[in-house]
Amino acid sequence: MAAAALAALGPGAARVLFYPTLLYTLVREWLPGSQRPWFSRVDRSVLLGALPLRGRSRQLVEEQNVRGVVTMNEEYETRFLCYSSEEWAEMGVEQLRLSTVDLTGVPSLENLHKGVEFVMKHRASGNSVYVHCKAGRFRSATMVAAYLIQLHHCTPQQAIATILKIRPHIIIREKQMKLLEDFHTCVTAGTPAHINK
Repeated sequence: MAAAALAALGPGAARVLFYPTLLYTLVREWLPGSQRPWFSRVDRSVLLGALPLRGRSRQLVEEQNVRGVVTMNEEYETRFLCYSSEEWAEMGVEQLRLSTVDLTGVPSLENLHKGVEFVMKHRASGNSVYVHCKAGRFRSATMVAAYLIQLHHCTPQQAIATILKIRPHIIIREKQMKLLEDFHTCVTAGTPAHINK
């Protein structure tokens, strides 16, 4: 019911709810005994997480070897809270923005392909990539699942199960699952995902 109401409101709902839901994410991380870390390492190349806030970004570069950032947020979500592409570049980090509407949006198949290609390029160089949205649960989890499908030629269900073991509070909805199934079909057929958009 709530998901249907949000879908009816569209991108406007995401804008209105952005700061309240970001505050919720911050509070959940700070609660004693919280099982919701700001970010989680998925493998040697990928970290999945929430907004890389200015106060946390240098830690990602210095302690986690992050040299690439995949931003699934729209520009307004990061404008005041996160580094710009230019600021990331000054720290030796390449940013790829694949804007996707919060709460109701799903990345395009073409953007999944672009994001996975970006991660694989950095993986080949021995770098880590921080894949994020607002809370590291929906949009970015979909991207990381696509990366695992590409890397391991696994099914969407296997990719999601792998992420759930590491970050149990991710949520993959029906629309995202359908997208991951389409991506999996492209991978198994050897067809670039951007051709079937």
